[in-house]
Amino acid sequence: MLFRFASPWFFLLLAFIPVAVYFNGRRILRPVMGYSSLFAVKDMTSSFILRIRWLLPILKYLALCLVIAAMARPQWGIRQEKVMTEGVNIILAVDLSESMMALDFRLKGKTVNRLDAVRGVVRDFVAGRAGDRIGMVVFGSEAYTQLPLTRDYSTIVSILEKLEIGAAGKSTAIGDAIGISLKRIEDIKSKSNIIILLTDGRSNSGEMSPDTALEIAAQKKVKIYTIGVGSKGEVPFLIRDPLFGDRYVRQRVDIDEGILKKIAEKTGGLYFRAENTKGLSRIYDTIDNLEKTEVEVKIYDQYNELYAYFLIPALILIGLKIILSNTRFLSVP
Repeated sequence: MLFRFASPWFFLLLAFIPVAVYFNGRRILRPVMGYSSLFAVKDMTSSFILRIRWLLPILKYLALCLVIAAMARPQWGIRQEKVMTEGVNIILAVDLSESMMALDFRLKGKTVNRLDAVRGVVRDFVAGRAGDRIGMVVFGSEAYTQLPLTRDYSTIVSILEKLEIGAAGKSTAIGDAIGISLKRIEDIKSKSNIIILLTDGRSNSGEMSPDTALEIAAQKKVKIYTIGVGSKGEVPFLIRDPLFGDRYVRQRVDIDEGILKKIAEKTGGLYFRAENTKGLSRIYDTIDNLEKTEVEVKIYDQYNELYAYFLIPALILIGLKIILSNTRFLSVP
């Protein structure tokens, strides 16, 4: 909500009020002689009415100030911004297989699993987009739509926070993830469509092979950026054992970089390897810069006029001044 004066230059008239007060001051405040045929003039005292006669000019000048404020057109309203652009259709395909539980990332000085590291980076990526439609597909042994294409970025972030490792199964179905992502992109037509595929494993599940999926993506001219997330070699996992309690074990998780590079190359995207949070953040920053779109923004202002709230009190003060001048404060020349 905004408050403004549409014609503020009328406030320049306020400069004349002190001048008027100066020239009229002596006449207004000059001593008033009381006359009586019964008492000597020197023994007369001013009545209460005479002592408060200075209120009349105050009413007049206050009313004048309100009239000037009304002429400046006070307004109260709203400003709306309408984004006029097709934008980019972006599908975030996120791996939720059990290998994402590996504790090989650090965030704000704490060791976190791979999914927690991804959340913060993707959240910043989404916040930096404007006018783009963003959807989300998650995959493990299966792939499914977590969120269709939308410009409701707050909902995207909310859904992102609720993702759980293992919700889509233990394995990794990269081909199915691309296939579902392609279906979601077809929901809303756009000149530019991209998929950001993030995984930490090797495709070992699903109905569609990664090769078949990338061929379809290439035919549809959908660009795929692939991200292999996780450090190389053995990585620690937290095991919750009901008998021996929580303990850490080290396991090896292999990323099929060959297929990820192939998918990116065939579709016109790029492959990235992220072994830490800073690297992951730089990757999303790079994609963000590569896929920028020009956003045309139209601004609409809608204001309500408030001059009546100044003019009506001014008229009341003027009326009160006229009434008092012709009754209790009547001046006889």
